[in-house]
Amino acid sequence: MARVKRGVASKKSHKNVFSKTKGFRHGRKNLIKLAKQASVRAQKNAYIGRKLKKRNFKSLWILKINAICRMQGTTYSRFIGAMRKSEAKIDRKELAQMAANDQKALEKIIQSVSN
Repeated sequence: MARVKRGVASKKSHKNVFSKTKGFRHGRKNLIKLAKQASVRAQKNAYIGRKLKKRNFKSLWILKINAICRMQGTTYSRFIGAMRKSEAKIDRKELAQMAANDQKALEKIIQSVSN
């Protein structure tokens, strides 16, 4: 039976880990033990960051909608409650885009839903 040396396999494995840690500082980019730990932690934080991004954008949309609502003499909470009662199907992202780009259309929506 032929002797098996594992240099090629480990080199391939290390190369894969180092490709994920490119741009990291100090030993975290070129020492395999540190690089593996850094890679796992980076992936964990990336997952968390994707969840936080959704949360942050939703709160930003709410801020934009609330600003327009207050100019119209109502609050975000009352406006969303009225939207639910009228069964209007416009999501917060679209409302926030209207607040930024087409305020008059959003003002009409606020007035029609509030009455």
